[in-house]
Amino acid sequence: MKLAVKSIAFIALAAVFLAAGYWLGATPPSTPAVNSSNMVSVDGKPETKILYYRNPMGLPDTSPIPKKDPMGMDYIPVYEGEESTSADAPVKISIDRIQKLGVRTEQVGMRALTRTVRAVATVQADERRLHIVAPRFEGWIERLHVNTTGQAVRKGEPLMDVYSPDLIAAQHEYLIARRGTKDMEDGGLETQAGMERLTESALQRLRNWNISEVDLKTLRQEGHIRQYLTLRSPVNGIVLDKSVIQGQRFMAGETLYRIADLSRVWMLADVFEQDLAMIHTGQSATIQVEAYPDKVFTGEVRFIYPTVNPETRTARVRIELPNPQELLKPAMYGKIEFVSIQRKDKVLAVPESAVLDAGTRQSVLVDIGEGRFEPRLVKLGKRANGYVEVLEGLKAGEMAVVKANFLIDAESNLRAALEGFGHTNGLMPSEPGQKQETLSVQAGKTIHHGEGSIEAIDVVNATVTLAHGPIASLGWPAMVMDFKAQDRTLLQALKPGQEVAFEIAEASPGEYVIVRIQPQDSAAAARQRKKH
Repeated sequence: MKLAVKSIAFIALAAVFLAAGYWLGATPPSTPAVNSSNMVSVDGKPETKILYYRNPMGLPDTSPIPKKDPMGMDYIPVYEGEESTSADAPVKISIDRIQKLGVRTEQVGMRALTRTVRAVATVQADERRLHIVAPRFEGWIERLHVNTTGQAVRKGEPLMDVYSPDLIAAQHEYLIARRGTKDMEDGGLETQAGMERLTESALQRLRNWNISEVDLKTLRQEGHIRQYLTLRSPVNGIVLDKSVIQGQRFMAGETLYRIADLSRVWMLADVFEQDLAMIHTGQSATIQVEAYPDKVFTGEVRFIYPTVNPETRTARVRIELPNPQELLKPAMYGKIEFVSIQRKDKVLAVPESAVLDAGTRQSVLVDIGEGRFEPRLVKLGKRANGYVEVLEGLKAGEMAVVKANFLIDAESNLRAALEGFGHTNGLMPSEPGQKQETLSVQAGKTIHHGEGSIEAIDVVNATVTLAHGPIASLGWPAMVMDFKAQDRTLLQALKPGQEVAFEIAEASPGEYVIVRIQPQDSAAAARQRKKH
């Protein structure tokens, strides 16, 4: 009985020791102890402050607290004194790589920012040069001298001959008054003055009915009633509308003609409300119309209408311009450009293509010589015609990267991500017994090692689909990816389902190709041969 009890106690004690040993073995000895003030103590060294956590893939994203990216990778802590390993550190690129990327720089300098506002517009007749022919008496049209729409007329040119009882009665009154004036030549001065006033009153009545002075002069000279009187054009212009035909009766006030003087016209432009601040009266504008693509017309902003169209969110702007040859016709479509100076004094500016916008921050890559490029955080101001004002972060004379800056920034972020693995001597933490992946350099290329299985293979097109494990040297998690083989002969002896070890190298920015691949058993045998 006592022997059984001792055996049970011994087995329980052994289980406790085994559990404790497993726990101690599975716990990394260098796990930092994190306290509530965001300070860590590593291997008994003084506490180091964690400034923030950055994206493991080098993306411009940071977090004040630990988190994971969309692929499940932990954000990397950045400790106090390690800020230089971030993506904001200068990145150095070889001269030949700079040429392959097509890097182009431009000197940061002072310039006057001008912005061009573009809008669509239509030609309209000047409302102040529109005229309506509407007789002030009733009558009939005996003859039409201007009988077509669009016909050009000159001021005083006959439009039509009309018959009107009112005109005949007015002429009769005038002739009677004039005859009476002659008959009263021997009368007293008061009587003569009265008859002269009556004569002038009869003539004024005809003038009020828009009978021209030419016709009144003929009436005075001939001294007899004319059955038909002529209505003449009040202005030079084009007949836009003719609403009468010969023989037609018209009423007093009825519109017979609408005539426009097109020697000066309006362009009514629809300007978006966000651009209205750039438009002001007196501003010049250039106009092009579809009918004359080789001609450029110049006008002046004379009025900005006080309302905005709620449907198009545009306001109308009136541009006036001369049209001596009458090339511009009402309702003609055109395009307008307004040139506006943002600021009269020159400001420090760079091309908009130089700005790397990460949403919450903007930066510019500066060429500091010898293939080195330094990211600079900048504060931006107004934008105009492809340039943006720089308020802080740059100085005149510095060389800003304006082309291929995204590729340089991506390489800088990638290097920062790889440096993030340096907290464990450049390697990803591994489980006990797990083989760690190393980074090697061969023939000037960085070679990355990985292991996985073949999902699909296409020897003809030299492509293979691999379900690979994590590749620590690139910061990649386990995933299924398509790779291009450097040489299709590398894939000839392989088949789907095989476990393989492979090596990849970067052929172009962001594109990796397989430079070596072999089944796992062959890879193991090769390693054994190297040992012996």
